[in-house]
Amino acid sequence: MRIIGIDPSLTATGIATLDECETIVTRPGDDLNRLRRIVSEVAYRAYGADLAVIEGLSFGNRNGKSAERGALHWMIRDRLDRDKVPIAVVPPTSRARYATGKGNAGKDAVMIACVQRLPLLVSNNNEADAAILLAMGMDHAGYPLVPMPAAHRAALLNIAWPRVARGPIDAQAVTE
Repeated sequence: MRIIGIDPSLTATGIATLDECETIVTRPGDDLNRLRRIVSEVAYRAYGADLAVIEGLSFGNRNGKSAERGALHWMIRDRLDRDKVPIAVVPPTSRARYATGKGNAGKDAVMIACVQRLPLLVSNNNEADAAILLAMGMDHAGYPLVPMPAAHRAALLNIAWPRVARGPIDAQAVTE
């Protein structure tokens, strides 16, 4: 089962697979070409994956460039769809809840939880977010990276998962 976690960003997109976590760094400039470069790099890494788990848009973000962030999100999803890679979109609150047990946990808390729990080497918050998304996808597919508390795993229930491996998780198994 080949799953990829993707944390889209205009400046530092986090990518996580079982083999490595990495960051696609871009600099401001021609926005359209910048977006195309990120999409191309993500598509290259996701090609042939059984599942791509991508972080959804944060509607409470006040950092500006919301149109560009939205465009990047949809351009990545469009490319993965055209490449026949199944996609699950995870709201930021579900990512945080899976990592920490709290949906309102900040990025630093998610990174700390990632480093403490997962057997993956991450070097920044973007990679940690992608690693958590990867872990969520692996858990959903029936191959959890590590045992997670039921309160954390409950975050898996809020995701519209495409059917992969063992398929959708059983709500009863999450609460046991």
